[in-house]
Amino acid sequence: MKNDKATIVVRRRKSHKHAHHGGSWKIAYADFMTAMMAFFLVMWLLASSSPLQRHQIAEYFQMPLKVALSQGNKESLSSSTIPGGGEDMMHQQGEVFKQVLNKIDRDKSTMNLKRAHDKLEDLIKNDPRLSDYKSNLRLSLTDDGLLIQILDSSDRPMFRVGGITLEPYMRGILQSLVPVLNELPNHISLTGHTDSLPYAGGGSGYSNWELSADRANASRRTMVAAGLSPEKFMRVTGTADIMVLENTQPDAPSNRRISILVLSQEKEKSIRHEYTSQSSSSTPPSYPQKEQIEAALQEKFPQEAEKALHAKPDVINSGES
Repeated sequence: MKNDKATIVVRRRKSHKHAHHGGSWKIAYADFMTAMMAFFLVMWLLASSSPLQRHQIAEYFQMPLKVALSQGNKESLSSSTIPGGGEDMMHQQGEVFKQVLNKIDRDKSTMNLKRAHDKLEDLIKNDPRLSDYKSNLRLSLTDDGLLIQILDSSDRPMFRVGGITLEPYMRGILQSLVPVLNELPNHISLTGHTDSLPYAGGGSGYSNWELSADRANASRRTMVAAGLSPEKFMRVTGTADIMVLENTQPDAPSNRRISILVLSQEKEKSIRHEYTSQSSSSTPPSYPQKEQIEAALQEKFPQEAEKALHAKPDVINSGES
């Protein structure tokens, strides 16, 4: 007899556990934590460093490549045999550290010259020895330093005509400049100028060259007598009528003048190097000889060199004249 009851089938789903993903996330997490630790370490170091140290660190990442590409810092005439730095950029022998110190010195020197310029302008307004001669005084800040020029005028010469004796007001002008110049550590270049009117004796006798140099030295002696340190002067020269002022005729009275240049740090270094360096004249230049040139040409371009040497044998010589 058939069983009329329906068969009940119960299907149970088995829960499957997720497959194991491995440990790759741990590596990523470790990298993230390492980067965060390095970041906070850098932030802590920057927060605990001085502004000068932070500037040196910035220079370390900016300057070495430029210095290396130019084969050394030519502007500062660096003596380093390794372009771009020293053993430790934070030490005083490091090139970057020297760059920072030089920049600080240059900025300080520039600020000192600007302050002196402003102080002289106030002095010209308030000092009776200068205020009456504003038209004869010129001040300007140049790349070479602070330039003070004392000019003649047709009715007010600074020296006796054709001589080196200072007029009383010229002596007062120089004396009033001394306190300001003594405050500056910069050296001074003093230059005398004349107009183009020649002496009767011509160029073979006493001329404008001697007159301009003698007037410059007379001005130097007056300033030293007024209290200016003799060591302040780096050079005292006369240029006759060579340096004519712009927009003036060579025989104009304003070309008879005394120029006092308070040297900038860079200009002072340039002058010292120009007159004290012996590198350019210590050994004569050596040139390759004919045999060396022929050998080099034949090695690099054998066919072309053979044709050139046989076609024009006189082109290459031993460098003798």
